[in-house]
Amino acid sequence: MKIGVRILIFCMLIISCKEQVQDASLNEGIWRVELEVMDNQLLPFNLKVNKGENGEYIMKILNADEVIEVDEIKIFGDSIIMQTPVFEGYLAGTFTNSSITGSFVKESLDRIVPFKAVYGEEERFSIKNSSKKNVSGIWETYFSPHTDDGYLGKGIFLQEDNKVTGTFRTTTGDYRYLDGVVDGDSLKLSAFDGAHAFLFTAKVTDSSMNGIFYSGNHFKEPFIASRNEGFDLPSPDSLTFIKEGYDQLAFEFPNINGVTVSLADDQFKDKVVIVQLMGTWCPNCLDETKFLVNYLEQNPNEDVAIIGLAFESAKTKEKAIKAIERLTDRIGVRYPILLAQYGSYDKAEAQKKLPMLNHVLSYPTTIFIDKKGDVRKIHTGFNGPATGDKFLEFKKEFNGFIDQLLQE
Repeated sequence: MKIGVRILIFCMLIISCKEQVQDASLNEGIWRVELEVMDNQLLPFNLKVNKGENGEYIMKILNADEVIEVDEIKIFGDSIIMQTPVFEGYLAGTFTNSSITGSFVKESLDRIVPFKAVYGEEERFSIKNSSKKNVSGIWETYFSPHTDDGYLGKGIFLQEDNKVTGTFRTTTGDYRYLDGVVDGDSLKLSAFDGAHAFLFTAKVTDSSMNGIFYSGNHFKEPFIASRNEGFDLPSPDSLTFIKEGYDQLAFEFPNINGVTVSLADDQFKDKVVIVQLMGTWCPNCLDETKFLVNYLEQNPNEDVAIIGLAFESAKTKEKAIKAIERLTDRIGVRYPILLAQYGSYDKAEAQKKLPMLNHVLSYPTTIFIDKKGDVRKIHTGFNGPATGDKFLEFKKEFNGFIDQLLQE
């Protein structure tokens, strides 16, 4: 797999060095992109292509209510590289005015997913039958049921005719803006954001689902679900905690300039501090980072400080720092993000860096520290905008809790 990634990148570089008389052009409008995942399944998403005032291409990845603008696009003759925002993943291939063939590449994980894109096809999933079932409502979900790797989820869906939108929440975050259909008694949902490519397929009855969850072409697991309007997940504030024998959180990690930063530094003294365990590869972390940036902009207060601890998949320190810099520049992050780990975001290894925690269960994990330096709450995961009311509930609780700590 490593060789495949290197060959693809090398070929693109060779193409970029050739002199081209005239670049090919892409048709403007809606495209349907299909990634080849496991079991001969296709993971579709929609892409809107437009040209800016200067003739440059601007693309938008569409997932239900989510719109992801892609403005880092390079074209060499009939070859194209589409760099997704913030994340390292990119789409690379060759094209005509109405088709693109290539691969979705994540270099740090040595992953290549073939794809094809066709202009003018607006349907995300082709529909053969009118919907026989309606999945609107709450679903108690079990991923990898009856195994040691099993975990809980909460499906939240809205269906209008064949069209379905919603997400699965878990104790560690949500599965993004899922967009799909019910075709007869078959549920099909997908999401693509440049970091993850998710596909859910299931057979549904009025009260049950039985399906498979695919992540790219490297992972799949079964899931089952049953209707339960009263179901909820365990509180995200109860899953991670400071172990006995430890009084406070403590760490020393370098910032992107190589300067070691510690919670004991004067800049954090007598302040409410929010510590964010995150990674630049993580969509839920991106959601939380945007939330925190927005919070600081709307609530400027010198008595509040935020620190990000980045656990990066990039294989080298230099690439990890570049990823942090890219996130900082693209999102407008004004708080320090320290490099806690690179080469892997393995949670067991991350927990060794923070031995006072019972475990690192999720990226992101958010630690709230009061003015005395005591950990007052640890929030596991993040319910992003795709979760609707749950995101609004989190926002209200977050604001209220910070206000409480500031008044103490």
